[in-house]
Amino acid sequence: MTDRLDEYRRKRDARRTPEPVPPGVPAATATRRFVIQQHHARSLHWDVRLERDGVLVSFAVPRGLPRDRERNHLAKHTEDHPLEYLEFSGEIPAGEYGGGRMTIHDTGTYDTDKWRDDEVGVTFHGERTSGRYVFFQTDGRDWMVRRMDPPEPGWEPMPDEVAPMLAVPAAALPADDDRWGYEMAWGGRRAVAHVSGGRLRLVADGADVVAAYPELRDMAEQLAPTEAVLDGEIVAFDGPAPSPKLLARRARPRDGAAARRAAERTPVHFLAYDLLWLEGTPTIGQVAYAQRRELLEALAVTGPNWQTPPYFAGGGEFAADAARAQGLPGVVAKRLDSPYLPGRRSELWLSIGA
Repeated sequence: MTDRLDEYRRKRDARRTPEPVPPGVPAATATRRFVIQQHHARSLHWDVRLERDGVLVSFAVPRGLPRDRERNHLAKHTEDHPLEYLEFSGEIPAGEYGGGRMTIHDTGTYDTDKWRDDEVGVTFHGERTSGRYVFFQTDGRDWMVRRMDPPEPGWEPMPDEVAPMLAVPAAALPADDDRWGYEMAWGGRRAVAHVSGGRLRLVADGADVVAAYPELRDMAEQLAPTEAVLDGEIVAFDGPAPSPKLLARRARPRDGAAARRAAERTPVHFLAYDLLWLEGTPTIGQVAYAQRRELLEALAVTGPNWQTPPYFAGGGEFAADAARAQGLPGVVAKRLDSPYLPGRRSELWLSIGA
């Protein structure tokens, strides 16, 4: 009898990894269970495993299963895994095959719609994953995965680009203080962060600038599997205040060596202060600023080089005093009921110098 776990065992040392390494040849089973594991290995990916004939047929999907029919995702067909992997989570030691942290993203059952050597169609019935998907082989050993069902009701794809909303300069704080929220004016580089499949696209001045700021990449991995579009600023703190000169030097590294040199300079931070799209739901033009801030803070965008700075509902004088004390350019006042108006400069947002 062919041992379908032979390759799995050859790649693992049961003395060095907590993964299950059963000794015997697996017996065939008739049940159809699945597990999806979020795998923080050398690069973040999701492992989709389907029970069939006593083993788990496995695919590594770098960006996770697509959530709508607009995009296909790469899927790598990997070695079969033992059924014990249905419940496995833990830390695979560094240096071992697949080293890194593995957590269970979803489990459930599936129906087989089609099963061929070059095409596998299934319908998932999980807590977080449902619907019809097809894994199909392209040239050589490459595979892709496509969602076949329409997205969930109300789902809208992530926007490719959002022009930031802008504030109108003002000489003084608003008189009707309780209708406004106040943020620090950071004096950084405005950027919109697209977080999807554990990957970050950081758009500033119409271009993806993430290569210039490699210390920000892990923000997307930390937020995974959440997908979101965040408005904010890239700020380099040189002492107590941001340093626009440092940002300018890092804005456009000319080559790989320049990018490495940039990474060795003063680290930058991404300060997220607005939420424009979340898990298929746009907030642009229809959700008030105060509600967007509540949703943003619930995301817990907090890490070594990224954070959500607080805002103050009312208390404009306090915010202005805090900005002056920190050597910041001033404050930005935003109407609590204001919608997000992409690319527009609106008096719903006011920029007041310190």
